[in-house]
Amino acid sequence: MKYLSTILSLVALGLIGVLFLAQRRQLDQLKKHVDEEKTAGSGFKIAYFDLDTLQAHYDYMADVKKEAADRENQMNEELSNKDRQIRQRIQEWQSKGNSMTQSENEQAQREYQDMQTKFASRKQELEQGLYKFEEEQRNKIRKTIEEFIRDYNKQKNYSYIFAYDANSFIYNKDTLFNITKDLLEGLNAQYRRSK
Repeated sequence: MKYLSTILSLVALGLIGVLFLAQRRQLDQLKKHVDEEKTAGSGFKIAYFDLDTLQAHYDYMADVKKEAADRENQMNEELSNKDRQIRQRIQEWQSKGNSMTQSENEQAQREYQDMQTKFASRKQELEQGLYKFEEEQRNKIRKTIEEFIRDYNKQKNYSYIFAYDANSFIYNKDTLFNITKDLLEGLNAQYRRSK
């Protein structure tokens, strides 16, 4: 009996050792499984392109910006001419001043309101036309970029490709994954071929 407590302690210590080894084996298997998952997931690749650089150096975007600016200048010129015509007509009425009859004055008021209404209507029509043009072009550019990236990615096999700009949620970027140069070269070459 004297040795019973020692024997029980040794048996308990042996069982603890066996449990410890079993636990250790389970942890090793779990670690091995996690490592295998990491290895299997190593095909997960992410890339990004700098949207500001693309906007600054993509020839198609530059041409669209130029055309939009030209259209806006034409619109402003047309509106400026119409405004000048209205002001000239007002000066004509002012030069007549007190010599205008009551009916001429009322006619001038109606003509002025009609000119203002037509001016506002034309301005809205031109602005909507410019907005529609810009929106259509943005959609075409976006579609062109998306199609190019889809073809580009057939060889690169990225899981995700993000567009980065100053307002992005990306706070750190590794230049190793920057594909902007590839996109610019490919998109500009494609655009030149299509001209």
